[in-house]
Amino acid sequence: MKMKQAEFIALSACTMMLTALGIDIMLPAFGELRQHFGLSPASTAPAQVISFFFMGQVVQIIFGALSDRFGRLPILRVGFPLYIIGGIAAAISPSLELMFAARFVAGIGASAVFTTTIAGVRDRFVGDRMAHTMSLILTIFLFTPVFAPFLGIAILSVASWQAVFLTPPLFAVIVFLWSLRLEESLSREQRTAFNWASIASSVRSVIGNRTFLRYTGITTALFAALSSYVASSEHIVGNIYGRPQLFAWIFASIGLLMSLCALTNSRLSSKYGARRTLRWLLIIYTVAGGLLLLFTLVFGDPPPIVLFFIAVALMMAINLAIEPNSSALALEPMGTMAGMASAIYGTCFFFIGATLGSIISYFMVNGVFPLVLSLFVAGVTGLVLVFGDAKPLKK
Repeated sequence: MKMKQAEFIALSACTMMLTALGIDIMLPAFGELRQHFGLSPASTAPAQVISFFFMGQVVQIIFGALSDRFGRLPILRVGFPLYIIGGIAAAISPSLELMFAARFVAGIGASAVFTTTIAGVRDRFVGDRMAHTMSLILTIFLFTPVFAPFLGIAILSVASWQAVFLTPPLFAVIVFLWSLRLEESLSREQRTAFNWASIASSVRSVIGNRTFLRYTGITTALFAALSSYVASSEHIVGNIYGRPQLFAWIFASIGLLMSLCALTNSRLSSKYGARRTLRWLLIIYTVAGGLLLLFTLVFGDPPPIVLFFIAVALMMAINLAIEPNSSALALEPMGTMAGMASAIYGTCFFFIGATLGSIISYFMVNGVFPLVLSLFVAGVTGLVLVFGDAKPLKK
């Protein structure tokens, strides 16, 4: 029986939720994780559990090319087992090093699922219908950070941290079985040849485009700060500020604000244009980052908790509004290379951004100054890049 549109949207949202669920639900369990491995309460090592998952996105470009050659379903069905096996292995790992490796594998699986889900939407819908469908999918997807920490806390109240880590792969099993109802969306006539020479040529053409590099750089700089915040948020609230009971509420509130800001951005970019909207968002982001840096230098590290999280909430929300604009501007000149450019774009900002974010998190032991500084530097970097674009602003 052919899957109806409502079911397809629900399934696509669930497959994309695997990426967010594989991160957000685990954050409340980091305290027990430190105890299990004999780490100090101030240890930042658990943050690498998130960073290595993000780094698994490095293979997006390969999965994108393979799905264009062999179809979406084969790659989707490779991604699910990698995500499930990596998630289970992380939960039973006897050491942090093995856990990091398992999380990297789970991240690879998540990238295959995420990439083919978006490609499947693009295959089935065009123009306004695609935009409408993606907005519905993303609306569901963006609410994962709101409920996931509370789910993690609820599981911890009756079970161990291993049960929290096993929840995403268990959910993935259910979604995987559901996805067996999907039909292939890329016909054989539409599939492209797969050879290393053509891929290398496409990669050279994409990375040789200055506009693409400019806007990919903006997203990468901001994602470095965002990934560091996400990975270290439990440590910041629970250890640096000593208020672990507030973690889920703070994280969920910021997640809700991020969701609303992402939805608002569609109206702003339609009315004022992506480039003008991006410039103003970056100005607000950088001003907020500069003020937070100033207050941190004046009041000491860490600054007052209310001041810190108001500023961070604003910048994280703006970050999520910036990404659709920067991605659209990065891919605008790509033409027929849009598929390859999209894969390179995702690989760059996920892998490079997450690597930089893990370095920031490593130094955030007793204070938040490394994050505060990185937020401001990311904003300044974005402003330099966006105002270096000499193209006239368009509505």
